[in-house]
Amino acid sequence: MYHARIDYDAICDVAVERHAGVSGQIDHLADRLPATHGFLRAAWFGSSDCADAATLVASRIDGTPFAALPTIGIGPSLVGARIVPGSYWPFRSMPLAPDATHAELKAFLEHPVTLQSLGPIWRLGPIYADDPATRALKQAAASAGWTVLVRRLGHTFLFDTGGGWPRSSTRRRLANYARQLDQQGSVRYQLVRGTDWNDAVLDDLATVEQASWVGRATDGTGAKFMSAERREDWRRVLADPALADALTATILRVDERPVAFSFDLIAAPMQYGIASSYDDDFAAFRPGKLVTAHQIGIARDLGVERIDFGAGDSGYKREMGAALGPEILDLLIVRHRSAASLLKMKWGSESEIAREAYRAANAVRDAGRESAGRRRFEAWITIGALAAAAISFAE
Repeated sequence: MYHARIDYDAICDVAVERHAGVSGQIDHLADRLPATHGFLRAAWFGSSDCADAATLVASRIDGTPFAALPTIGIGPSLVGARIVPGSYWPFRSMPLAPDATHAELKAFLEHPVTLQSLGPIWRLGPIYADDPATRALKQAAASAGWTVLVRRLGHTFLFDTGGGWPRSSTRRRLANYARQLDQQGSVRYQLVRGTDWNDAVLDDLATVEQASWVGRATDGTGAKFMSAERREDWRRVLADPALADALTATILRVDERPVAFSFDLIAAPMQYGIASSYDDDFAAFRPGKLVTAHQIGIARDLGVERIDFGAGDSGYKREMGAALGPEILDLLIVRHRSAASLLKMKWGSESEIAREAYRAANAVRDAGRESAGRRRFEAWITIGALAAAAISFAE
């Protein structure tokens, strides 16, 4: 770890420390976040075993941390690009204290330690457009001289657990599917949570995925448990008791064979749907719908009022009564303006909120501060950043 408590800190009343790996200090911030964001703990971001993993922690002069930013390197090392790691869904937002001010966040993002650690380009996403942290980050980053590019990933779907689902007709269909499935063997549902998690459960989830259309008709990149590497990632997450208690698996078994599951993150009153799958051999009995209906009942009992079903597959979600939720964004935050201009072709347009903040801040900057040497450096970064964006940032 190294830190900077220099004259700059005295001016901006913010101290920034860089910790090797994914710092446990993230958990102290997570405990102060709203319940919907409390899962943003050190173990969630994982990658603590990456040689170049690092965490920036920003604190007030009294020592109270207000922001944490874990990153790992991505792409050619010469470029120095970074990315916030962790599970892709539901999101990878930066742990940010609810009372953090624009001035504090700006000072963090323009701090010398931050600039040295993040390099010329870094990525944060997916992240929700309506998240207060998203707006605060975009505005502060732009005010600190960064350019914020936005890739739009669609919208999530939100389901109100008190909305009257399932309807009578849906109940009858589900009961019919359940009767047909009963004829195939002994049926039971298993809820896994907290200390129930173990390697055998993760292997069962992988078994279902391997027997699903994802396992049979694709290269498996969309699967959450099929590969040993993915299961190891989840083991790291589940080693945190708080996250093990928040993550649930609802498994439908026929003669003890796992045939469907729903994998969810409970952050009551919200629940995030992360993954679901079913064995294609049982498709005629709609095991996916059966396990979903059962899981929603569990969620209600656990105090969940709203379920975030994520993006995609809008047909069945709308049929259940889910409504279009917030837009999902992927942010690419670029230090040099000219590099960002070219990266737009590969990534997406500049954030409107960030652009206005950048212009306002730029009006008080010294227009002649850049030397010829810095402009030459910027040209090299532009080339490298384009290569990194084209090759490395897609997931």
